[in-house]
Amino acid sequence: MRRFLSLGLLCLLLLSITVTSQAQTSSTANADAAALELLEALNVKSYSAKGDAITAILQSDDERARDWLQALLDGRLQSTDDGRIVLVLDNSGREWPVADVLTGEALGQMSRRDLDRIGINNALRNQLRSAIAVVDLYSPNIERRRHSAERLLGEVDETLAEPLSELIAGEQDSQVVRRLSQALAIYQVESGELAGVEALRGSLHPRARVALSRAVNGDDPIVADAAASALGSIEQNLKINRGLETLYFGLSLGSVLVLAAIGLAITFGVMGVINMAHGELMMLGAYTTWGMQQLLPGQPGLALILAIPAGFMVAALAGIAIERGVIQFLKGRPLETLLATFGISLILQQLVRTVISPLNRTVITPEWMSGSLVINDALSLTLNRMVVLGFALVVFAALMLIMRRTRLGLDVRAVTQNRAMARSMGIRATRVDIMTFALGSGVAGLAGVALSQLTNVGPNLGQNYIIDSFMVVVFGGVGNLWGTLVAGLSLGIINQVLEPWAGAVLAKIIVLVFIILFIQKRPRGLFPQKGRAAEG
Repeated sequence: MRRFLSLGLLCLLLLSITVTSQAQTSSTANADAAALELLEALNVKSYSAKGDAITAILQSDDERARDWLQALLDGRLQSTDDGRIVLVLDNSGREWPVADVLTGEALGQMSRRDLDRIGINNALRNQLRSAIAVVDLYSPNIERRRHSAERLLGEVDETLAEPLSELIAGEQDSQVVRRLSQALAIYQVESGELAGVEALRGSLHPRARVALSRAVNGDDPIVADAAASALGSIEQNLKINRGLETLYFGLSLGSVLVLAAIGLAITFGVMGVINMAHGELMMLGAYTTWGMQQLLPGQPGLALILAIPAGFMVAALAGIAIERGVIQFLKGRPLETLLATFGISLILQQLVRTVISPLNRTVITPEWMSGSLVINDALSLTLNRMVVLGFALVVFAALMLIMRRTRLGLDVRAVTQNRAMARSMGIRATRVDIMTFALGSGVAGLAGVALSQLTNVGPNLGQNYIIDSFMVVVFGGVGNLWGTLVAGLSLGIINQVLEPWAGAVLAKIIVLVFIILFIQKRPRGLFPQKGRAAEG
C-alpha cells in the first residue's frame, strides 16, 4: 500500500512540474511574441510611427527594453533582407557578428550589405536618450541612476514630468533626488511656472542658469523678475566659489614652490651656496618616477610610492657628488659657486637629453590620484593637486622634526647661526655641509616626484621653478623653514590671483617687483635668521 501511495505522489509531482514548465514556456513564448511585435513596429519609414513604437517599448516593462533602445540609438538594431530584426554586436569591418534580438544568442556573421539599419532622426535620438534615462532611473545600480538623473537636466517634457514626481517621492539617494528635482524645476521654468524659479534659486548647475536666463527674457513679468533675482543670488555664489577655486589652485601652486624651495633654503641658509643646479636635482627626481614606472609597468601607484624614497636617494647622491666635486673648493666665493653650479645644471640637462631623450616623458597618474572631489556644481578639487599639497605639508613636517628633534638638526642650526662657534664646540662643519647638501638635494628630488604628477617630465623641468624658488627663499627669510612655507603658499596664491587679469608673464613681473620693494624694507625677509652670523 505504501508503495502505491509513494508512486502516486511521485506521479502527481511530475505532472505538476510538467504543467508548470509548459506554463512558463507558454508565458515566455507569449512575451517574446509581444516583444517581437514591438520591435517590428520600429522597422517602418514613418518617424512618428517609430516614436510611438519607442514609447510602446518603454511602457512594455520588458527588462530587455533598455538594451533594445540603446542598440537603436547606436545604430546596431538592423533588419535582414527577409525583415527579421537582429542585433549587430560589432559594426566594424565588412562582416558583422549578429545575435538574436530576443535571446541574445549568436547567429554568426553577416555581410553589412545584407543588413539594413533602422534609421532615426535627431528628434528620435533625443527621445531615445530621454527614454533610456528614464529606464535607468529604475535601475538598482546607484551610479546608473545618478548618471541618468544628470542626463535628464534640460531634457524633461510634459510626458516625463509626472513620472519624475513619483520617482522623486520614492527615491532614497539624495544626489538622485536633487538632480531629478532640478530637472523637473527646469521644465517648470521653461513652462513659465514660478515654482520652478524658486526651486532653482541657489542652484549652480549651468543648465539651471540657462533656463533662468531664458525666463528673464520671457513674456511673464512676474516670472522674469523672480528669475532675475534668482540669477543675481546665483552669481554671488559663483563669485564665492571662483574665489575658493582660485585659493585652492594658489595653495596647490604654492605647495609646489614650497617643495622646490625648501631644500634650497636649507643649503642656502647653512652653506651660503647659491645652487643653480637645484632645478636639475628636481628633474632627476621626476625622471626617477618615470623610470620606476618603466620597471613596474601597469602599476603606477606602486611605482609612485617606491619613487619617493628612490627619488630622494638619487637626488641626494647627486647632491653629495656636486658638493664634494665642486662646491667644497669654492667656499666663500659665491660668484664662482653660482657660475659652477650653473654649468653643472647645463651638464645634467644635456646628460638627460643624451642618455634618455630630449623629448618630454609622460608619467601615468595612479587611479587614486585621478579625478576630482566635487564640492558642488561650480567647484571641484582635482585629487592630484590635493595629494601634492598634502605631500608638501608632510615633507615640511618631517623636515621640522629633523631640525628640531635630531642631532643633525641641532648641528645644522648651530652652523647656520655661527659656523666658527660651532667648530669651536667640536661640531664637524664639513660633515654638516655634506649632510645638509644631501638633505636639501633629496628634498629637491621629492619635489620632482610631486611635479611628475602635475606636468610632463623633460630636461627643462627644473628651469621653470629655480627663479621662483630663490624668490621664495629670499621672501621668507634665508634658512627659515617656516618662512619658506609661508612665502611659498603666499606667492602661489598671489600668482593665481594676478594671472587671470594680468597674464602669466606680467603676473610674475609684478610679484618680482613686489619682492624687490619688500626686501628694500625688510632685507632679511619675513622670518630673519637669528644668531651672530645673521647679525653680521
